[in-house]
Amino acid sequence: MEIVVVGRHTEVPERFRRHVEDKLAKVTQLAPLAQRVDVELTHENNPKLADVAERVELTVRAKGPVIRAEAAADDRYGALDLAIDKLTERLRRTRDRRKDHRRSYVLAPVDVRPYDEVKASEPEPAVEAAALVADGAAVEHQLGDSPVTIRQKLHSADPLTVDEAVYQMELVGHDFFLFIDKESARPSAVYKRKGWTYGVVQLDQQCMGVLPVSELT
Repeated sequence: MEIVVVGRHTEVPERFRRHVEDKLAKVTQLAPLAQRVDVELTHENNPKLADVAERVELTVRAKGPVIRAEAAADDRYGALDLAIDKLTERLRRTRDRRKDHRRSYVLAPVDVRPYDEVKASEPEPAVEAAALVADGAAVEHQLGDSPVTIRQKLHSADPLTVDEAVYQMELVGHDFFLFIDKESARPSAVYKRKGWTYGVVQLDQQCMGVLPVSELT
């Protein structure tokens, strides 16, 4: 299993890289088909955020849904431990779900690779595909003259049911998840509410090239 460690706004010492590899050794026990784990370390320079200055984001890539966890603390080692605890729980949940609930569908992974990697994997000719990737590439830009930073990422996935979307949202640890509804072919978003309740918002427009289930049966 490949482990890729990168830093955003910070350097990653070799000692920390070795520590990450040692700590992530247990991933193969819970996810034997895992091909790669991406580790992203981010440092926050704002003194007011000293308690959460170090953020670690872990992403496990294998056949099936992407599993992700992140955590922040005042030091990177503590943040890594917290993130690994969350990741381990989600890996166990995925393993148990596969044992207890045999499904006839395959959940599609979400593509969060860097733009250069996505572009390089596009088949030739790929002029139109590359243009579409560029529109949603993982980039950052300032909002006008304000200190607000906007980060954009490409998310590529097959149509999902609401149940599948909730499952993938829980695996990546987000409070919302964007997807194309398999039943209606509409762009949709599932989000967390209080307790164990969820909400779904759909746009009144079907995605081109995607047929709803009612038209396929």
